[in-house]
Amino acid sequence: MSYTKLFEEWSDLLSRRPTFREPLAPYGALLESWARWSPEGFLPLWWTAQECDDRWRREIPLLSEAPPSIPSENVEDLVGTSLELLAALGEHEEAIRRFAEAWDAGETGPAALFPGKGRIGAARLEESIGVSQDVVSFLACGTLRPVLDAYFAECRSHLTDTAWALGVCPFCGAPPGFADVTESGQRRLACHVCGGGWVFPRLRCPFCGHQTAKDLVRLDAEEREEGYFISACKQCRAYVKEVDRRVRWNAGSALVEDWGSPHFDLVASRAGYWRPLPSLVHLVRRPL
Repeated sequence: MSYTKLFEEWSDLLSRRPTFREPLAPYGALLESWARWSPEGFLPLWWTAQECDDRWRREIPLLSEAPPSIPSENVEDLVGTSLELLAALGEHEEAIRRFAEAWDAGETGPAALFPGKGRIGAARLEESIGVSQDVVSFLACGTLRPVLDAYFAECRSHLTDTAWALGVCPFCGAPPGFADVTESGQRRLACHVCGGGWVFPRLRCPFCGHQTAKDLVRLDAEEREEGYFISACKQCRAYVKEVDRRVRWNAGSALVEDWGSPHFDLVASRAGYWRPLPSLVHLVRRPL
């Protein structure tokens, strides 16, 4: 799906949920920047199915062994829009300033935002620059999404339902941002950092792998919306929002449904659960 289409989906969701239009407005600017980004001159990963499957059998995301070279100037608009969005929230001013200074000085760049084992972004962004993990994760998504989406475009078709068993993205290694229950009853996790998707067991936590039924809980908003729910793990206290497309056949794309349901994030947060990829709810200290 093109990012112009994704923006149209987003606009349609806001028309159906007008109370969210103002608090979620910052996402619109981010989607517009994704639509503006051009892959012209940017080479995708042309690995064969065998080359991809060899990494997946060894539980290695493709990005780990084939990271793209992304010039900073190629994503200036993307990172700039992401920083402006964070600044508009009125939070994280010092972190934004330090990151922008390091970026302008060439001390950090797109590769520092790549997902790695157990985290998103290089540890030095927190240790040396003092940027929180939530901010780094948001910047990674805002800056890398259209770029990595284009980079892995030729490898998407190589992934089969049985090729990958981990809870992180088989393409870039990021944790899932949302989940769909498909018409066939399968659970499909969605990656917001690169746009990938993969099948994962419904009765297993994608974040810690725990699969004891009594520790995997389902949370609902006070005003229950049919087909939407939160899957949470008592073991690691992480959660992911899901939509059952057998019930909500007209639901939008995973990213749109995730960003457009902050009330579910509030329910999970108030119950003491967390998510690796923050929503606006997690990036502001005052209530939305």
